Amino acid sequence: SAPDSALSTAARARGVSVQPSIAISRFEARMPEIVEALREGRLSADGTILREGGVVSCIKASIEPVWHLPGIARRFKLDEEALRRKLFEHTGGMFPELVTRADLEIFLPPIGGCTVLIFGDEASIPDTSRPLVVRVHDECNGSDVFGSDICTCRPYLLHGIEECVRAAQAGGAGVIVYNRKEGRALGEVTKFMVYNARKRQAGGDSAQNYFKRTRQIAGVEDMRFQELMPDPLLWLGVRKIDRFISMSDMKYDAVVGAGIEIVTRVDIPEELIPADAKVEIDAKMYAGYYAGDKQVKSWEELNQTVGRKAADDEAAAAAAAAKAAARAAIAGGKNGGREKGLHLSFDHEHDPADAPCLPCEE
Repeated sequence: SAPDSALSTAARARGVSVQPSIAISRFEARMPEIVEALREGRLSADGTILREGGVVSCIKASIEPVWHLPGIARRFKLDEEALRRKLFEHTGGMFPELVTRADLEIFLPPIGGCTVLIFGDEASIPDTSRPLVVRVHDECNGSDVFGSDICTCRPYLLHGIEECVRAAQAGGAGVIVYNRKEGRALGEVTKFMVYNARKRQAGGDSAQNYFKRTRQIAGVEDMRFQELMPDPLLWLGVRKIDRFISMSDMKYDAVVGAGIEIVTRVDIPEELIPADAKVEIDAKMYAGYYAGDKQVKSWEELNQTVGRKAADDEAAAAAAAAKAAARAAIAGGKNGGREKGLHLSFDHEHDPADAPCLPCEE
């Protein structure tokens, strides 16, 4: 609510602080993948949704979770007292008011919220006659931000944004719901431990052991609670999704279970899957994820889908460090434009008075 609203004024008069749990702003960004789509002709600039140079413009909303405990209890057919007790226990007793103050019906759960990006005309979202594209994406810092190639998160997210732009330009809208559920809501520390276990196992990373390593480290394969996931879509008035950019069977079931029709499911294009991420994709398709036209491998065939070993990553890091050290040595050995002495580079040496060899040029 606005700071000067009647509700805020009345609340302040009673000594109550009213703070918004949703904030909305305009959002403009230049993403390399969208620039590439524009350059290759997959997208075209319209001056509003997508401008020349690859800048996309949309609405951005940040949503923090707020639970009305009596409503949550009714929704899941639970006794409210039992719900409060379980929340108290599973948060390590951090919120004693859950069990001591039954009159406090609002709870701010210590979980991540979500960011919603809306491309195109937001008023068209409830209109089932106009195209709507949706991707529900769960945070992956390694891929989304830093471009890790062990998973398909960023490529799939950007493919979703490209589809959203296309739908918006066709007179509809596109919606990205970005949830803070890092590492299947297990957290990044657990996620990295799983990565290490996968790559250090005998034979290296393999699709056959993809979920097994997560179970060994975390005790479960997935901690995401999907039942509340469709709520932002319902708040926006979504009734039908023409293109759902997701392979997840759990997300599909949750959205359909919330009464939203999904016309077409869109799997990630084969060319967007990094080589090391084929382990993830093959394992997920075997486990029941939507595969589209992709071949679902048998259990025996899964063992043939392998990723890098830990030793491969360590060798690559060592080679990069050696290359950097050699370049630093070259730079430090220069004097008046002339290098002195022999130049040691990687696995060979030569007189710097000679023309640089290929490894040195690289």
